[in-house]
Amino acid sequence: MNVAEVLSDGFGRVREEAHGAVADLGVDQLTWRIDDSANSIAWLVWHLTRVQDDHLADAGGYEQLWTAEGWSSRFALPFDDSATGYGHTFEEVGQVRAEGSLLVGYLDVVYERTLKFLSGLTDADLDRVVDESWDPAVTLGVRLVSVISDGLQHAGQAAFVKGLLP
Repeated sequence: MNVAEVLSDGFGRVREEAHGAVADLGVDQLTWRIDDSANSIAWLVWHLTRVQDDHLADAGGYEQLWTAEGWSSRFALPFDDSATGYGHTFEEVGQVRAEGSLLVGYLDVVYERTLKFLSGLTDADLDRVVDESWDPAVTLGVRLVSVISDGLQHAGQAAFVKGLLP
């Protein structure tokens, strides 16, 4: 395997787990929360997709699909288009309401765009610094693994919440 194939596999696992968490659920189930300070499946899947879209668009130098393809308008959330869910309050978490088809539709186009970006990567590309605001600066390789890790954690949380649905 080459670097693009390994990373593509990782992002594919995020997509697969998120699809499983959303499958066969209605909006009320997707937005159900264990309590008012917990995340819903809808928020978790929206957030993991927003982070992937945001971080890879930044690293790849292209516009996020959230705005470029009108996903922001389709979701019609009461947030700025730059919001990814990072730092959201519990009230804001509760404002993410969406059909499963919308959640996985956005996830799928972000995944396809991710695969396109990854297909051109070489080993040397992974050492490119993409974020100097951290010490040490974040390389593309570290950013990609971070997004996969974050995505898998949130997809796992969504699966857990699905298992608790009343």
